Amino acid sequence: MRLVRLGEPGRERPAVIDDQGVTRDLTPLTHDIDGAFLAADGIARTRRALTEGGLPVLDAEGLRVGPPVAKPGVVVCVGQNYAAHAAESGSEPPTRPVIFFKPPNTVVGAYDEVRIPRGSVKTDWEVELAVVIGKRAQYLDSPEQALGHVAGYTVSNDVSERDFQLEHSGGQWSKGKSAATFNPLGPHLVPADEVPDVQNLRLRSFVNGEPRQDSGTADMIFSVAQLVYDLSQYLVLDPGDVVNTGTPEGVALSGRFPYLKDGDVMEIDIEGLGRQRQTLAAD
Repeated sequence: MRLVRLGEPGRERPAVIDDQGVTRDLTPLTHDIDGAFLAADGIARTRRALTEGGLPVLDAEGLRVGPPVAKPGVVVCVGQNYAAHAAESGSEPPTRPVIFFKPPNTVVGAYDEVRIPRGSVKTDWEVELAVVIGKRAQYLDSPEQALGHVAGYTVSNDVSERDFQLEHSGGQWSKGKSAATFNPLGPHLVPADEVPDVQNLRLRSFVNGEPRQDSGTADMIFSVAQLVYDLSQYLVLDPGDVVNTGTPEGVALSGRFPYLKDGDVMEIDIEGLGRQRQTLAAD
């Protein structure tokens, strides 16, 4: 089962793709796939409705694919969570999770256009596993407890402007992470219990069809469970919030590849979670 949101920005319709690949309308259950829906056992209710045959078929032909969760309260990002990426960034691997934030309005659909901001000279790609919170996480007792607060997983592209991030930053990274369209999310939300081993997923990225990143979540320094637990000690994660868990090596910041330009095409995928494709356009 895959949860999706279909339609133009701000008017997306909630839907579910069943195990036979049929898209079904979720509006009999909810007006949207958001924090309230996830907190109210929305995934379990969707499964029951599919079993009972209560969801009509939805003709999805030609419909835009929006982000799979409605505007999150916060997008928490984890930096340098793969040792090789930390090295290519010129840093030692962190001993505690490094975090920064992206505004919710960076979140767009998996196939939406990504805008290169004015003055950008170093726009970069980052394939990341995204965690969508399904149950409030605050002062959790252990990493083992943390996974029970995860609704599901999706694909995230943590687009970055490295000059803004490092040279204009004043010591923090969010200036280089916060431009409009800088967080394509989706195409769909996969329930957590349908991902057998979240720490054993392949991540890849491509620019204009050429490979860039090729790694796996097994190489994460801090696991999903550890990240959600650790974050809960410092902030409250609410249902519908998104956690970007870091990117592996192979970005333009490494010096091995050119930065993105107008007309370039990014493609990123994560095993079992789906594939994204975006075209770059200058603002």
